[in-house]
Amino acid sequence: MWMTLCISPATFMFLIKTVKYLWASPTTCIGLLFLLPALVTGGRIEFIQGCLEIRGGIVAFLLRRCTLLPHGASAMTLGHVILGRDVLALDIARDHEHVHVRQCERWGPLFIPAYLTVSMILWLQRRDPYMDNPFEREAYGRP
Repeated sequence: MWMTLCISPATFMFLIKTVKYLWASPTTCIGLLFLLPALVTGGRIEFIQGCLEIRGGIVAFLLRRCTLLPHGASAMTLGHVILGRDVLALDIARDHEHVHVRQCERWGPLFIPAYLTVSMILWLQRRDPYMDNPFEREAYGRP
């Protein structure tokens, strides 16, 4: 006798979303390392569109001073954690950063190694490791 497994569409979507969060969780855990230092240094947190946004404090300093971009970064995504300099930076970058969230959901723990590997290959080819990176091209909506 066979049993049929029937689940509602809502339950199915919940399961899919849970799998995506779990698959991206190694990268999200790296992002969560910024939570306490940010709060201790005056930063703020907020949950928006299924992601934890951490802004201000040491995060703002690190994004300004500790990236390879000439003027720093306004925001950065690590799994389901989005780091931002401030509210305005996050408001402006949110759509772009959510493309990276979806990329993390697809690539899971391979996202950071894949991103960095592609950037290194581009750099060795004397191309722009940021703007020519296919992950960034997708996030900027460029082919």
